[in-house]
Amino acid sequence: MSDATRGTPGVRVRFAPSPTGYLHVGGARTALFNWLFARGQGGTMILRVEDTDAERNKPELVQGILDGLKWLGVDWDEGPFYQSQRTELYRAAAKKLLANGSAYLCYCAAEKYAGGDHTEEGVQGSQVRRVTRCSCRDGKPSIPDVKPAIRFKVPLGGTTKFFDAVFGEREFSNDEIEDFVLLRSGKGDEEFGQSMYQLGVVVDDIDMRITHVIRGADHISNTPKQVLLYRALGAEPPVFAHVPLILGADKSRLSKRHGATDVNMYRTEGFLPEAFRNFLALLGWSPGGDEEFIRTKDLIEKFSLAGVSRTNAVFDRPKLEWFNTQYLQKLPIEELLPEVENELKRSGLWKPEWAAAAGPGPDGRDHAWFAKTVDLLRARIRLLPDFSSWSRAFFSDDFTRDPAAIAKFWKDPKVPELLAKLADALEALSEWNHDACDHASRAVAEAGGVKAGLLINATRVAIVGQAVAPPLFDTMVVLGQQRVVRRLRDAVAGFGKS
Repeated sequence: MSDATRGTPGVRVRFAPSPTGYLHVGGARTALFNWLFARGQGGTMILRVEDTDAERNKPELVQGILDGLKWLGVDWDEGPFYQSQRTELYRAAAKKLLANGSAYLCYCAAEKYAGGDHTEEGVQGSQVRRVTRCSCRDGKPSIPDVKPAIRFKVPLGGTTKFFDAVFGEREFSNDEIEDFVLLRSGKGDEEFGQSMYQLGVVVDDIDMRITHVIRGADHISNTPKQVLLYRALGAEPPVFAHVPLILGADKSRLSKRHGATDVNMYRTEGFLPEAFRNFLALLGWSPGGDEEFIRTKDLIEKFSLAGVSRTNAVFDRPKLEWFNTQYLQKLPIEELLPEVENELKRSGLWKPEWAAAAGPGPDGRDHAWFAKTVDLLRARIRLLPDFSSWSRAFFSDDFTRDPAAIAKFWKDPKVPELLAKLADALEALSEWNHDACDHASRAVAEAGGVKAGLLINATRVAIVGQAVAPPLFDTMVVLGQQRVVRRLRDAVAGFGKS
């Protein structure tokens, strides 16, 4: 399928979350697709908060959505707009529909509206039912003397068609579309009550001049109702593009039982935002070929609706972790450093002298040292908090030695003497570099009658507390001569007490 929207001038898209929950993975992917499309087309991204459900909306959820989008790097050009502040616009549109005969006053009890409006996003299972038109449609109130709601008058017979940029031509029988509610009946002094989803979304999309509606495939069943509304309001429908759903590994709809679904939880876990963007973009979209590691600027250039799949995507946590390690290893070091700085600040390990504009600290460590150390560590890092936990000894003298590593590598009775002699040999070095540390260590091992590996492993545990770390002599160089010697002697003094 060719992408007929390529090069379309004046592209305007929107992401319209409902603050009745967190920013889940599916919503984040929808936001990302809209953002990539807008940025690639030189268009406009609009953020609209659909907060008309006053009982379920919470301010902290709105903030959580905004925070999640900001972390993901999905910015917007207009908004956020709040539907709760646009009530009069919806009421005016409903009255226009009454006036032109596209809607009618309905006096039926509210329970008769069941199934007549948008259910929560993601809720499925409602089967096609036989639609019964109420007598209010013909001007015969079913319950006189009560405040009416306003319902849309779906045409009798025929079909409603629209073209979907992903799924192609779609057609729905009008006889299977109920007369859905536009405005609820008023309470107290209100003439009419709350605007319903179908009306609000269409009025907003017309008012905001939305050209493309890119959203989850679970909204396809809403689209014929909205197409009818566009036409009744005298507006041309936008281009619809329904993207496939995201499933868990068991092929059921992604939910809490599959693990973290709140985007902010992945931020807390320590994923890089660009890695998460890359991973999300490939859930239901492909640029063609086998390419997977795609920087954001290239995603923007390559993204098209033609590449969106009709097949549901599967959220693969190991694959996400793979993307994260790829970005940790491949990003230019200066792009990675701010993320590591934020992590070290979070854990209380950061020192101002490691910043780019600062001079060296009292121990001589500066930004160049920080960059070199992060570069050394990143090949073995999975998530950002690893810099504060597994790699703690590189940034702080306050670290503990792993008991399992001690038990494995300090069991030889010669270890204390060897570590003490190594401390003396390293302290005597006039030059501090990889080769000098290598030669000194091997000489001590040879003189002690042991294999170099025994001393190397014991030394690693002594100076960084771990059995696994970057190559020992590179580690020694970044830690510095005084720190290495001091830690070796501290290990000797504490030998047998751990």
